[in-house]
Amino acid sequence: MRKPALVAIAAMTAVSLSACTYASQETGTSTGTSTGTATAAAEGFDPSTVAVNEEAVALLPQDVVDRGTLRVGMETTYAPAEYLDVDGQTPIGYDVDISEAIAAALGLEAEIQSAAFDSIIPSIGTKFDAGISSFTITAEREAVADMTSYLSVGEAYAVAAGNPAGIDAADLCGATVAVQTGTVQQDEANQMAADCDAAGKDALDVLNYDSQADAATNVVGGKADVLFADSPIIGYAVTQTGDQLEQLGDAFATASQGIVTAQGSEVTDAIALALQGLMDDGTLKSILDAWGASDGMLTTAEVNPAS
Repeated sequence: MRKPALVAIAAMTAVSLSACTYASQETGTSTGTSTGTATAAAEGFDPSTVAVNEEAVALLPQDVVDRGTLRVGMETTYAPAEYLDVDGQTPIGYDVDISEAIAAALGLEAEIQSAAFDSIIPSIGTKFDAGISSFTITAEREAVADMTSYLSVGEAYAVAAGNPAGIDAADLCGATVAVQTGTVQQDEANQMAADCDAAGKDALDVLNYDSQADAATNVVGGKADVLFADSPIIGYAVTQTGDQLEQLGDAFATASQGIVTAQGSEVTDAIALALQGLMDDGTLKSILDAWGASDGMLTTAEVNPAS
């Protein structure tokens, strides 16, 4: 769940990766997007083609209308959802396109700001109008913010090619697992570690990293045995690192992802209505198709479904 390009992996493994590759957050299937496809997708979406949703615009608070921008917080190292293009500065990915489409439907321009993943939700309503960064919807998050669903994804594991540590996806006790800080996977890995301890099994060690790129790098480099992330991110990492990583087992634990906004806010209502329009007119599907992620698309923009 939760990205600069994966320069670290390239340096450690001498794999020639384009700067548009998996860099440095969850569909029910493992999907990988080639560099060429990702570049085409990044160049293919035009927010000017999105019609303004006047009903949604009418719900916006006046200060947002006057500003003319939708400020979106995003942790840009989570390819193919959100990451940086070859220039190392321009955010691309399906969440970027979705942000631009929502902003266009609201008669605004998307102002995407890179931020640490675990800093985004605390900044909603002040620094950011919305957080669109592969956030899994949980009751805990809904306790502090609104979340509007748009995508259903799973989780998956990756290991070094050939699984040299002999990791069993059904039992990670005794393994070292790399996760990104602030993600659902971090919480789940910590719970796995506690379960291993309670069962008297070999310890499961959890290594926390600020970016998925760092987590992947340390699996490739041998410091960690397992990379644990959303299944599209695992699929993309496997594709972009050539033969350095492989998925371990099937994707599992499918859950919805949502757009984060301030609790009970007019922005929540406006974004939910705009997003529903993008679902209904096919724009959301077109965006996700371009990135190979449409299998997990939802058709109802539901506010706080976990509650």
